[in-house]
Amino acid sequence: MSNTQKVNMAIAYKGISLSDLAKAIGTSVQNLSQKMKRDSLSTAELQQIAVALGGTYVFGFEFPDGTKV
Repeated sequence: MSNTQKVNMAIAYKGISLSDLAKAIGTSVQNLSQKMKRDSLSTAELQQIAVALGGTYVFGFEFPDGTKV
């Protein structure tokens, strides 16, 4: 699943618009929309989005034996 899909699911879950999210993270809706269209959101931006939505952004690898990297 792409980061854009995850962001879209998160804003749907929180019941806010892309415009509301852009405002919450201090960017324009056009800028956010373009980054999402290209799926080029940085880890820092994803963390900022998570905070704005009241959550946390988690990235990592998990292996069948339970090892997480």
